[in-house]
Amino acid sequence: MNLFRHTITVVCVVASFIANAGEQLAANAKHSASQPTAVELRLLQGTWEGVLVGDNARQKITITISGNSLHFHRDTNFWFETTITLPAGKDPKQLHATIKGCPPSQSVSIGQSVRAFFKIEDGTLTLATIGDDAEETLKGFEAAGTRYELRSVPPQKTKTQPPKTK
Repeated sequence: MNLFRHTITVVCVVASFIANAGEQLAANAKHSASQPTAVELRLLQGTWEGVLVGDNARQKITITISGNSLHFHRDTNFWFETTITLPAGKDPKQLHATIKGCPPSQSVSIGQSVRAFFKIEDGTLTLATIGDDAEETLKGFEAAGTRYELRSVPPQKTKTQPPKTK
């Protein structure tokens, strides 16, 4: 009976090691798969300013990305607070934004997801909207119906010393 208890204990301990090893391998695989996504997300961080390509009024668009939050702003009547994800393995790179906040005139947009593909070249972020998963993803940015071209805005420097008095 004592040998039976020891055998069951050893089997349980070995089984838990095997289960934990499998979980660790899965976690490592997930981490390595998300590494390129994390790098891309880091490159997007900050404030970007630009325009909607083809907009004759040349209204300024500002996009601020902090962590996985994206704030899109054109004016007081057209802005969106979103949470973004970057799906791995997409070519061109994609950004999926879920709308969390907007002006009252756009309130039907809350909860909707906007898909876009993006590239960063020569300090310019090009962001082009695409259809849903059922639609074929365009390969060329120029073919997209809605395309933004934005430049990175350097962070504002804050004064670290109080002004000198006479």
